[in-house]
Amino acid sequence: MRLLLAEDEKSLSKAIIAILQKNNYSADAVYNGEEALAYLESGSYDGVILDVMMPKLDGISVLKTIRAQGNTVPVLMLTAKSEVDDKVLGLDSGANDYLTKPFHTKELLARIRAMTRGQNEQMDAKLHLGNITLDRATFELSSPAGSFRLANKEFQMMEMLMLNHNCMLTAERFLEKIWGYDSEVEINVVWVYISYLRKKLAALHADVQIRAQRNAGYVLEELP
Repeated sequence: MRLLLAEDEKSLSKAIIAILQKNNYSADAVYNGEEALAYLESGSYDGVILDVMMPKLDGISVLKTIRAQGNTVPVLMLTAKSEVDDKVLGLDSGANDYLTKPFHTKELLARIRAMTRGQNEQMDAKLHLGNITLDRATFELSSPAGSFRLANKEFQMMEMLMLNHNCMLTAERFLEKIWGYDSEVEINVVWVYISYLRKKLAALHADVQIRAQRNAGYVLEELP
C-alpha cells in the first residue's frame, strides 16, 4: 500500500516515514503543499497524510483542490492541538479523518488502517491461494511446510501478486506502486525481489508459482 506524506517539519516527516516503512507501507515524502498537489496529480496513492500548516499551499487548499478534481483518495489531516477550526474545516472539505499532534505511533497506524480499509475489495487479514497464506498483520508467508516473515518490499510485492492473482503485473507497475513513480531505482530491482519470493515459495513447497512472461510481466498462479 502506497501513501503520500505531506509534512513540512522534516524531522517529523523522517520519523513518520520510518514508522510507515517499518510497517510495510511504501511512502513518498513532500514538504509543501505545491509538491503534495503535484504528486497527487501525477501518482497513484492509496492514502494521504496531509499537514494543515504547510508553506506555498496549505493542506486545506490541497484537499479542496483534489476533491474538486474528483480525486477520492483517503486523506488523514494532521492538526495542531488547539486548531479545532482546522479539524472541522478539514472534515467539511473532504478529509476522512484527522489526527492531533503530538500523536502515538499506534494511533497513527490505526487511523491509516481505518481510512484505507475501503480501498481494497479484499481487506481480509489473510490472503490465500493454493496452499499459501499471506498474513497481512504479521507479514508472514506460510504453507503447511513452514513460514517466512517477509521484508517490507517482499511483502508488498507478494500482496500485489496475491490480490491480482491470474493477472499479469508489469515490472513498471511494481516500481510505481512500491518504490514510487519518481524513484531512481532501476527496474532490475523487481527481478531481484521476484527471485527472493520464488526461493521462499520453493522452500515452502508451494503449489503456486510466479510465472514471468517476456515483455509482459509477472503473474501468480496455481500449479496445474
